[in-house]
Amino acid sequence: MAVFIFYCPMLFRSLFQNFQPQLFSIFKEGYTPRQFLGDLIAGIIVGIVALPLAIAFGMASGVTAEQGLYTAIVAGFIVSVFSGSRVQIGGPTGAFIVIVYGVVQSQGIQGLMLATILAGVILIVMGLCGLGTLIKYIPYPVTLGFTSGIAVLIAASQIPQLLGFSLGDEKIPAEFIEKILFFCKHYHTTNYWACALSLFSIVVILLTPRFTNRVPGSLIAVILCTLLVYCFQLPVDTIGQTIGKAPTPLELGLPSFAVPVTDWRSVMPNISNIFSAAVTIAMLGAIESLLSAVVADGMTGLKHRSNTELVAQGIANVVTPFYGGIPATGAIARTATNIRNGGRTPVAGVIHAITLLAIVLCFGKYAAMIPLAALGGILVTVSLNMSEYRLFSKMILRAPKSDTAVMLITFFLTVFLDLTIAIPVGLILASFLFMRRMEHHFGTGLVDQRLYTLSDDDPHEDPMALRLFDVPDGVHVYEINGPFFFGAAGKFQSATAGEACRVIILRMRNVPMMDATGINALEELLRRAEKDKTTVLFTGVRPQPLNVMRKYGLLERIPPEHIHHTIVEALPYAADIVEEQLRKEKNK
Repeated sequence: MAVFIFYCPMLFRSLFQNFQPQLFSIFKEGYTPRQFLGDLIAGIIVGIVALPLAIAFGMASGVTAEQGLYTAIVAGFIVSVFSGSRVQIGGPTGAFIVIVYGVVQSQGIQGLMLATILAGVILIVMGLCGLGTLIKYIPYPVTLGFTSGIAVLIAASQIPQLLGFSLGDEKIPAEFIEKILFFCKHYHTTNYWACALSLFSIVVILLTPRFTNRVPGSLIAVILCTLLVYCFQLPVDTIGQTIGKAPTPLELGLPSFAVPVTDWRSVMPNISNIFSAAVTIAMLGAIESLLSAVVADGMTGLKHRSNTELVAQGIANVVTPFYGGIPATGAIARTATNIRNGGRTPVAGVIHAITLLAIVLCFGKYAAMIPLAALGGILVTVSLNMSEYRLFSKMILRAPKSDTAVMLITFFLTVFLDLTIAIPVGLILASFLFMRRMEHHFGTGLVDQRLYTLSDDDPHEDPMALRLFDVPDGVHVYEINGPFFFGAAGKFQSATAGEACRVIILRMRNVPMMDATGINALEELLRRAEKDKTTVLFTGVRPQPLNVMRKYGLLERIPPEHIHHTIVEALPYAADIVEEQLRKEKNK
């Protein structure tokens, strides 16, 4: 107990060193009226941009438009207050659509809420433990593969809205192939007015940037499509009205606090599946938010705090379900819009949330008139941008075949199986390929007067090249080049399993690091040498391998005089050992 009391403050101090919100730092530095003006303009614009996206993401995720809006408001506010990035904008994103829809279909709304809270807790723990820096090690082919796969799934999920299918009370399957087959069975219910409207919205969104970057194309498309439907009474589905059914106006107001899980009996039997979904949400949220922060850093020249960013995303996902929200993360498109319009501090994100709340309170009743076809068009353009089709095709045509294979496998697993399978498989494949490449760069072998060195060193450039020295008979010199890790240990053991000799000199000047498998390979060499009565000398051991050898206890088995700085010291010592052995044999 005393030990716990002693170390507990130190533990908390070290944990909370990873949580330093940028907003607090900015106020300490001094916040100027000029900064506020830039943040005010950017925040208002981003709030307007977020309106149609929040509605579209909410409905596409299998929840209501209100839940999408409340997520953008509550999560957007919390993320900006606690963010590790100065310009990050949080809220619902397209990446979560597929996951959220699947969880809603299998676990229900309460299951989704519990999964979101658990995901938030996981993100907080990841941030406080300093794991934010590890996300950057996810290979780009894996990231590109699953984001492109999600883009395909988002586009496929919008087919009913784009074509105006009349599905009645039938539920759309979550699996990709079953979903496509389901849509094929209902193609005869196509509404051509909805087709024209969705095509019109896509064209408006794509053409708007040619005329202005100040007003988002998605907002223009929503306004124009809504006016067309209202003025001409077009027979298409809207948010608040389905053809043949009475209007259902949105009940929008201030987000109200409510316990998200009330029926624990229905939730607990599926807790393992819910936790699995929570892990997926947390991992995807971490990747998406930090990727957005990295993009923002490139646009602004600033530097984000990755661990603080994860904690901020975690807090947002813990709190948002209590206000009816769904999973949220950093939104790349809205963050970029914030930067382009002058936002440079988290105050812009706070203003974005307040602006969105004001729009909801003042104009929320008109949101029920928005046609679903327009939202479908918005999400198709979102998926198009999200797919990064230019980079995807470039990877296929120009990238190394191994990277292309990892990307395509991740892509197809995301589309046809599950994101929870795609990411781990992609990471495992990428890791094996990395080890394979490292193993190719690892070299070890016998060096003699014919082979000189493994790297064919030029004696004018390398004063320690073996060709400059006389190697006594009975002495074998082995040189290791590259990291001595588990992927290369087998190659080392094969190379050193040659003919017996009196002395082995192991040159390790080009070994930057060594792991436990490398240590085990050295230990095996020492055992074999002891059995053959061979002396093993080490030269040029660098700090990291030497430290590992010391911690592992290997240095206790190696006499200090058997470790030399350079080959210059080792060769005379090896010659003395050979002479001594020959003298003893002669005396016998």
